[in-house]
Formats: sequence, structure tokens, C-alpha cells
Amino acid sequence: MKKSEQVSEKTPTANRQYKDTVFRMLFSEKENLLSLYNAVTGSHYQNAEALKIVTLENAIYMGMKNDLAFMLETNIYLYEHQSTINPNIPLRDLIYIGIEYQQYLNDKSLYSSKLQKIPAPKFMVFYNGTDDVEDRMELKLSSAYEHLAGEPDLELKVLMLNVNEGHNKELMEQCQTLKEYAIYVARVRKYASELNLNDAVERAITECIKEGILVEFLRKNRSEVKMVSILEYDKEWEEKKLRKAEYEAGKSDGIEIGRDKAIAEIICNMIKSGFTIEKIIEVTGKPVSEIEQYLQ
Repeated sequence: MKKSEQVSEKTPTANRQYKDTVFRMLFSEKENLLSLYNAVTGSHYQNAEALKIVTLENAIYMGMKNDLAFMLETNIYLYEHQSTINPNIPLRDLIYIGIEYQQYLNDKSLYSSKLQKIPAPKFMVFYNGTDDVEDRMELKLSSAYEHLAGEPDLELKVLMLNVNEGHNKELMEQCQTLKEYAIYVARVRKYASELNLNDAVERAITECIKEGILVEFLRKNRSEVKMVSILEYDKEWEEKKLRKAEYEAGKSDGIEIGRDKAIAEIICNMIKSGFTIEKIIEVTGKPVSEIEQYLQ
């Protein structure tokens, strides 16, 4: 098979149904998403159909990604899952919400004398990486400003919640699905340190089903959950490797040179391991055109 044909096969369509994390698979179901929303806001909504999903499925090709975006009444919520701490999330959310508003106002004029009302945004990150972080953290767009004097004219705040097992216990008690998700992730990590990744994920799934953890979800989606869990764990490992390589190469060659070398190495390794073009874009942040060069 020609390499150009390989790229075509591995590049997914923009409106794909494939979910790239277990978190997104789980909370793309409206009942689960409503339960999560109620838990983090202290609300008691009952009608899941009141949620309007507005996630931009092709956002990754614009250099962005958000796991779940939805509207409820007059607000829009952007929820994202992260297994590594990313200080650029507020900036990414700023760009993302701009596109959401553009679509929302598609048939309305911004040059009219009438004030165009828009849904108020709320930004949240659910973190379950291995770094030790507080239960709650606030990330601010203003942290990215090079020179800031006084209060910023433009601010965007993102609440990051640690959803690892043992953290945010009150939140977990309010959302059973989130609690069971945290248990499942902890099992995968535990067994991945003892077994090969394929066996570790299989054991975690089997045990969770036996113990009544995410039973219906795991039975219904067992094959996909297994595949996605393996990809997630590999991505987490690659991101850690990237940060380590950036640091080590940066000490002798400069941060930018070190980063380029680290990313190039990871792209090559991911191609050899059979990762999709989309997954490589997500991990490295590089465009398709640059990644294709490594396939030649």
C-alpha cells in the first residue's frame, strides 16, 4: 500500500462519531451529563432532553479540542477532560467559545442597533492525571498576558476539578457515574504497572463489571472502551515522555530546539505504533501536513 493511501485511511472525517476518551464516551450520554452538571452546580434538573449538545466535532482540525459543549437554558458549558495539566486551556477555550458564538449568531447581524444576546459561558476541566494537584484550581487567561498592568480588560476563568479516586469526595457522592469512572481509571493504572496494557485494561473492565462499577456502560461498549482506554494510557505516557524529552533536550540545545526534537521523536514512534493521524495531532499539536512528512 502506498503511504499516501495510508494517510487517507487513517484520517477520519470531521463529523466522526468516534469518542477519543472514556470520559467523553461516558458523559456524551445525556443522562450522565445531566448528573455531572447537577453535581458541579448543585442543581436538580431532571429532564436530560433539556440539554442541547453543541460540541464542535471538527474542532481538532482547527488546532482545538473540547470534549463536551452543551447549552442549558441561557448558559453554554464547556467541559473538558485532561490527564495532564495544560496552562493553555483558558486561551484554547477563548478561541473555542468564539467559534461557538459565531455559529450561535450565524443568522443575526452584529451591526444592527439591537443588542444581540448570547448565552453566558462556563468553563470546566476534569483532571485525572498522575500529578499531585489540589481538588480545585482556577486557571486564568490573564496568566498568559506578557505585560499586564491592573485588571485585565479581557478575562476568562476555567475551574479545574481533580476527579481522581479519593479527591472531591462530596462531588463524587453527588455523581455516582463520576465516582465509578474514577474507580475504573484507578484500576487501569494499578494493573498497568503490573501487566501489559492490553491485559491490564481487560482485567480492570472485568473486575468493574463484577463489582457493579459502570456495569451497563462497560457491557454495552466493552470493545470500544478497551480500545479507547489503551489509546488514552498510551497518550498519557507519550505526553509525559514529551515533557521529559523537552526538558532534557532543552538543557543543552535550548527549549525550542529540544521541543522540536522531542515532538519529532514522538511522531515517529506513534506512526510506528499505528496511531491514527488524528491521535498524533491531538498529542503533538502539529498539523496534518507536517505529520505527513514523516510518512514519506
